[in-house]
Amino acid sequence: MHGCCETRSFFTNEEKIEMLKEYKDSLEKEAKGVAERIKELQR
Repeated sequence: MHGCCETRSFFTNEEKIEMLKEYKDSLEKEAKGVAERIKELQR
C-alpha cells in the first residue's frame, strides 16, 4: 500500500542534520531526566 505514510529511504544532508539535532536534544532531555531520578532515589 502506497500513500501518505510511506517511509522515505533517502534524505538530504540538511534533513539528516535536523534529525540528528532533534535526536541529540531528545538524548539530552533523557539524560537530564535520569539525573533527576537518581537524585530523587538518593534522598
